Amino acid sequence: MLIDIRDLYKIYNEGKESEVRALDGVSLQIDKGEFVAIVGQSGSGKSTLMNVLGCLDIPTYGEYYLDGTDVTSLSDKELARIRNREIGFIFQGYNLIQELDALENVTLPLIYRGVSVFDREDMAMEALARVGMEDRAHHRPSEMSGGQQQRVAIARAIATRPPIIMADEPTGALDSKTGRHVLEILRELYREGTTILLITHDDSIAATARRVVRLSDGRVIADHPQEVEWE
Repeated sequence: MLIDIRDLYKIYNEGKESEVRALDGVSLQIDKGEFVAIVGQSGSGKSTLMNVLGCLDIPTYGEYYLDGTDVTSLSDKELARIRNREIGFIFQGYNLIQELDALENVTLPLIYRGVSVFDREDMAMEALARVGMEDRAHHRPSEMSGGQQQRVAIARAIATRPPIIMADEPTGALDSKTGRHVLEILRELYREGTTILLITHDDSIAATARRVVRLSDGRVIADHPQEVEWE
């Protein structure tokens, strides 16, 4: 079992009138190599769940085991180490550093990972080539379209070859054609054995996944496999 969460709560302003249960007793298990869409409308808790699963935030209550490790007991430094080694993140807003070119943006997680200066550029260029962006290696984000920036963001996510990719509304800021290209990259990674968690509010995007987990008001209301046409 790669991801195992049990009775997970994320509560803001606990015990006050303004209390919000962003996650309200979620239990979920995900095996290595799955392609799972976590679906819900705004306020359903899906982004909060991704932040917890991605070790960007910690739950108020509950258990979370990532590849057998109880991550709820780890320090911030240990959580950062797990994020860097285990998870690649893709966000709707790209989150590229504007002052750096594409190659430098993709190189950053490799620096944090401790990859030698001799290998970093090769690995970063390999990741850019994987998403068809090697010819934009020395362009800054302001010199690229939204779709190009998202492909650079994907290259950054896969540069360290993490076993898990978490994508939060990765096509939300893109036109439909570019969005399909991004989803095809995720499908290729899945075919190669990467575990994919796709966070979306859009059922047509969720149709890409092999399994759909649906959230509402911080609770899992449906969890089922589905057939996909692209395999």
